[in-house]
Amino acid sequence: MSWLSSLKSVFSPSKEVNEEAVQNVLQNYILPNSSNALKDRITQVNVQGEILQITLNTYPEEKEQLQQIHDELAEALQKCGIQELNMHVIQQKTGPKSKNSGGCGHNHAEGESCSSQPAAPQKPDLPPVVDASAQAEKAEDADPNNPPIQKAAPQQRDVPKHPRIQNVILVSSGKGGVGKSTTTVNLALALKKMGLRVGVLDADIYGPSIPTMLGNAGKTPMIEAEQFVPLDAYGMAVLSIGHLTGDHNTPVAWRGPKATGALMQLFNQTLWPDLDVLMIDMPPGTGDIQLTLAQRIPVTGAVIVTTPQNVALLDATKGIELFNRVQIPVMGVIENMSTHICSNCGFEEQIFGTGGGDKLSEQYQIPLLGRLPLDAKIRENADAGKPSVIAGDEAADSYMAIAEKIAVQLPKAEKDHSRIF
Repeated sequence: MSWLSSLKSVFSPSKEVNEEAVQNVLQNYILPNSSNALKDRITQVNVQGEILQITLNTYPEEKEQLQQIHDELAEALQKCGIQELNMHVIQQKTGPKSKNSGGCGHNHAEGESCSSQPAAPQKPDLPPVVDASAQAEKAEDADPNNPPIQKAAPQQRDVPKHPRIQNVILVSSGKGGVGKSTTTVNLALALKKMGLRVGVLDADIYGPSIPTMLGNAGKTPMIEAEQFVPLDAYGMAVLSIGHLTGDHNTPVAWRGPKATGALMQLFNQTLWPDLDVLMIDMPPGTGDIQLTLAQRIPVTGAVIVTTPQNVALLDATKGIELFNRVQIPVMGVIENMSTHICSNCGFEEQIFGTGGGDKLSEQYQIPLLGRLPLDAKIRENADAGKPSVIAGDEAADSYMAIAEKIAVQLPKAEKDHSRIF
């Protein structure tokens, strides 16, 4: 089966990808400094969503052009809707046979030099010399015949700002079950109560709980001009993958690329109103979705939610380290379930330990934004779709105090001097 037939048989693009245009790019591209066509080197092609993977044969003398080939193809394919190009290279040991031997009159084995002088000793093919300290993989996992295409990942400073969203704040934990979603909705409502224009995006693709906590589970957004219209919850613009699945029982069984593609679609293809802050409820861990956000969404800062226990602190530490590496400022840490007061006798007990938030704050020189209690009312009100800030329970003041500390860290909006009103 040819690569073109293979492409047609496995092509499963998103609706933004132009299949015919992709084929034209691959068929018409000529390798640099030669007359060789790319289509004659391709052995395999696969498309999933907006990601294109190709496998092609190359030769030693073309090694210096590999990065150029990748960059030129990526630029051309981006116009066809392909947002990511993964190029797998199989390096052949000898150069391609020339159609014209040059008429020297000698018979040569493949790879030998055509010359009347004695041939110089051939050096064996050796793997390229690399800096081992820069490799993330172990040496035994490296394949010298398949050199990777090195391309710098997008940096936060290069990500363009959303035209209608001033600030994006990530609420993350690194670990599930620490009250991150409850914290997200209450902080969003607290910022809204302070007079800011606030939206909420549920990035927890596999376990969306924002619809339940904001009382609009089962509702689906309208579509206008091929874009989602966010739902309204207590005066905030809200959107979650849970609003699109239709019910509570449908699992989102997607692999990484599809999940991250869905998240980017929720962010980019939604008619967000003018917002001062968009709060994003992050999934647990430090995987595909976190990296996609860091590379493709402009983020003002991240808030880390943890409990005092050591297991939660270990995962929260990983989250902080990730944000530091991708140049996203950590605005502070919130210690959730800090203490429990018995509703019958009033006895106070630190069920999950003490001092966890203080440790993170001291270790990474970030503010401890506040402590929240382990209170049944917080859970009951969230389950009922009326979070603490709306219900006015005992935790509402704590959420308001934390929101005030976050608000003072937001950069002041720059005035657009080109506008006349």
